Amino acid sequence: MTATPIPRFTGDASPYGGGEPYADYRTADFPFTQYANLADRRLGAGVIAANDEFFAMRENLLLPNDAEFDPEHFGHKGKVMDGWETRRRRGASAEHPWPTADDHDWALVRLGAPGVIHGIVVDTAHFRGNYPQAVSVEGANVEGSPTPDELLADGVKWTTLVPRTAVGGHAANGFAVDTAQRFTHLRVNQHPDGGIARLRVYGEVVADPAWLAALGTFDVVALENGGQVEDASDRFYSPATNTIQPGRSRKMDDGWETRRRRDQGHDWIRYRLAAQSEVRALEIDTAYLKGNSAGWASVSVRDGESGDWVEVLPRTRLQPDTNHRFALPAAAVGTHARVDIFPDGGISRLRLYGAPTAGGADALAARHRELGG
Repeated sequence: MTATPIPRFTGDASPYGGGEPYADYRTADFPFTQYANLADRRLGAGVIAANDEFFAMRENLLLPNDAEFDPEHFGHKGKVMDGWETRRRRGASAEHPWPTADDHDWALVRLGAPGVIHGIVVDTAHFRGNYPQAVSVEGANVEGSPTPDELLADGVKWTTLVPRTAVGGHAANGFAVDTAQRFTHLRVNQHPDGGIARLRVYGEVVADPAWLAALGTFDVVALENGGQVEDASDRFYSPATNTIQPGRSRKMDDGWETRRRRDQGHDWIRYRLAAQSEVRALEIDTAYLKGNSAGWASVSVRDGESGDWVEVLPRTRLQPDTNHRFALPAAAVGTHARVDIFPDGGISRLRLYGAPTAGGADALAARHRELGG
């Protein structure tokens, strides 16, 4: 139930002296970033409230791009920053002008999909001397669409995911989380005040089995329904997780694209389905991939960790910027799927339509109960 920074950055960054703003940015490779970002706006995440956003808006926390910095951009309230920034806290009187040890600012974040959290990154990019001294993060599991007042009510149970921990300016402050619970909302605290550029919350989606049962047939590999990318041959231009994001791709980098191959191999993505399912139809979309879409693709399904791969769509020619639909001649039962593209290139989305088997539905319900859903 604790979180560990990997590694730990503290203290101010040097004042900006010109040139590339990220040249002295402090970051690291974190062991949890293979998971999906549960605070992704594409999944429906949002910053629903904050106690203060005087200098910069809370909504900036979840923007998908890296924070930007324009040294000449000032507004009526001061320096315009690409993040969430609060005013400076003061004490109660001239005799005690400093904030107390308990004073802090907070923001409430609704995750785009409920899930188990494996890691959190609190990014203070470009906040060099105006970042918080410390941060803490708490999680809650509240069904429905609660208001900020309902989330802050006394009866809501908040679990500490990141204890109050000193952080550094102009740095990616990463925390591994080991709490086997399902969360729907976060409370991000900065002590006592300051600015945070971005928040990333990496984990596994745990969908509501009652909702999935009501849907009947649905996309059993979709991220929002509990599907997950387990591995991919190449992530050079964009993450493989893009292929199971909600909705259609809106631009080229909203899909999956590999580097150009100069050998006789091919690229692939392996997925874990939401549950053991009967797959009846599939889509492969190459939207916005025009000169770089995959030439051909095949899809296979496997039942269990050690089952054999069964090809359900043989190698098929793909067209650029096109959604391809295939009804399977017979339902394919499996827990995992793999898309192989030949020889390289990309796809924007993969959809596998079906329904959990009786055993898959039972396993979904058991996991949901186990994680506090």
